[in-house]
Amino acid sequence: MSDNRATQSHKAKKLIERMSKKLNRQMVGSMAACVHCGMCTEACHYVLTNPDDPTYAPAYKADRIRKIFKRHFDWTGRVLPWWVGAKSIKTDAELEELKDIVFGKCTNCRRCSINCPMGVDYATFNRMARGLLVSVGVMPEGVAVVSKDQWEIGNQMGVLKEEYIDTLEWMSEELSDEMDDPEAIIPIDKMDADVVYSINPREVKYDPRTIADAAKIFFLAGENWTMPSEGWDMTNFGLFSGDDDLGGAVALRLYEKVSELHGKKLVISECGHGYRSTRCEGPNWSAHSVPFEMESSVLTMLRYIKEGRIEVDKTKNNVPVTFHDSCNNARSCGLFEEPRELLNLVVTDFREMVPNRSENYCCTGGGGAMSMTEYTPQRLKSAKIKADQLKATGAKIVVTSCHNCVDGLADLIRHYKLGMEVTQLVNLVANAVIVPEKIAVEEAATAEKPKEVAVEHSLEKFKILVVDDEDDIRLYYTVLLEDNGATVIQASDGEEALKLAKSEKPDLITLDLNMPGKDGGEVFEQLRKDPGTAQIKVCIITGRPELRRLIYNRPVPQPEGFLDKPVDDSRLLYDIRKILEVG
Repeated sequence: MSDNRATQSHKAKKLIERMSKKLNRQMVGSMAACVHCGMCTEACHYVLTNPDDPTYAPAYKADRIRKIFKRHFDWTGRVLPWWVGAKSIKTDAELEELKDIVFGKCTNCRRCSINCPMGVDYATFNRMARGLLVSVGVMPEGVAVVSKDQWEIGNQMGVLKEEYIDTLEWMSEELSDEMDDPEAIIPIDKMDADVVYSINPREVKYDPRTIADAAKIFFLAGENWTMPSEGWDMTNFGLFSGDDDLGGAVALRLYEKVSELHGKKLVISECGHGYRSTRCEGPNWSAHSVPFEMESSVLTMLRYIKEGRIEVDKTKNNVPVTFHDSCNNARSCGLFEEPRELLNLVVTDFREMVPNRSENYCCTGGGGAMSMTEYTPQRLKSAKIKADQLKATGAKIVVTSCHNCVDGLADLIRHYKLGMEVTQLVNLVANAVIVPEKIAVEEAATAEKPKEVAVEHSLEKFKILVVDDEDDIRLYYTVLLEDNGATVIQASDGEEALKLAKSEKPDLITLDLNMPGKDGGEVFEQLRKDPGTAQIKVCIITGRPELRRLIYNRPVPQPEGFLDKPVDDSRLLYDIRKILEVG
């Protein structure tokens, strides 16, 4: 190996040295597990729009990285490199070629990862390869510029503090005028707020209306909230560049600012990679224990409606809409049903695109692709499959909970002349919200807690079948439902569930997906296909959101409800009452 290293460029040597520090169990497992079955090939939007070019196949791209791993870190590659296809990387030209693969031919959308039967997470080690290249200064110019702005200025679009504050004050004035109330403002650096609201720099620079719409919703909900004057950027280019040091530094700025303000909860505006990097990845990158709650604004808005803190009129949004699942929100963070539940509360005509949820196709602007202009032609070519998805819905508006997707979708809509608009949930909720003729500002300001919806509706007339292979979960659901009047029967596996469904004819079945023997997906399909059980309402409750495709890929009507474990008492009762139309 010493002779081989002597022929390598300085950058190539440094890249290999740094790679040794990145090889954890997840990375090595993904490097070693690929059996080249081709399942990932059928899942990739680049491949589907470039069927004659094998270099777009995820397995092919992964092998460019895997060869280096085998040559330097796997014993088979050191002993028999020719046998296992091991090959080092030597020249700066080869580094540039690798750059074009990991940055230019993949958006890290992870659709190939969820379709891999061996559990290979190509997107994860593709991000590692990006980080290795960045560490030796090999990256697209746009990535370098954005990373520099986030390191030095504190946000990825180089928005100065003065520009940010001016925008908040401008939106605050507009809100006061719209509400005809001087108390309708955007508080900045308010101490001890229940909610600290963080945003994407794109909102300041290109779409300040989303800030005003969020402020309107917070005000009408009577929320005790604020926005920070600094450390407000919840986006994180470290996720795209693979630079964990940048990722940790950016996340820590936001965490420290919320703690400085003694905020109780951080609400993250609609941004897929911002939500993932702040809530899911940031604590690991920054090695920081976060002492407050974090949630997407989608959940915040949905809760306000459910709690009665705001009222909406869906007829205000009566244009056909479809929903695009952001890759980071959906595939990486399991945010599937909440956006749809919110959409159905604020629009009259919601149309699913196919496929959807975890199987949805990338907007083609993910992974920082919008900043890499040199790859725009191949990015827009690969967008053809997304354009066909959108066109097939017949919708006039595509909704997404991600600013990155807003730009990616708008770009392909222009390119393919689809004549659609792109918007976000916050805009639709703000448009649908009912503004009281005279807002009781004094009551909102002095209220200590939001008014809770009274729950007085018994489940006494209903029989519910609880299906789960875990005894404690069945007991928990049974006690809760019986305490609220329901008659409960239990099944611990799929076969028992089918027998009881036929013999007992319950009004509702709560169905676990991941069970030994016949899984929940098979049980659900059989229930729907049997005329004797087809009309029984079903609520799927699972601790593995990625298994939802076991349901939605089946040629039968969808379930009436879908919940992720762990489920608290109020959420379970709310959804069951909603399904059974009680109250």
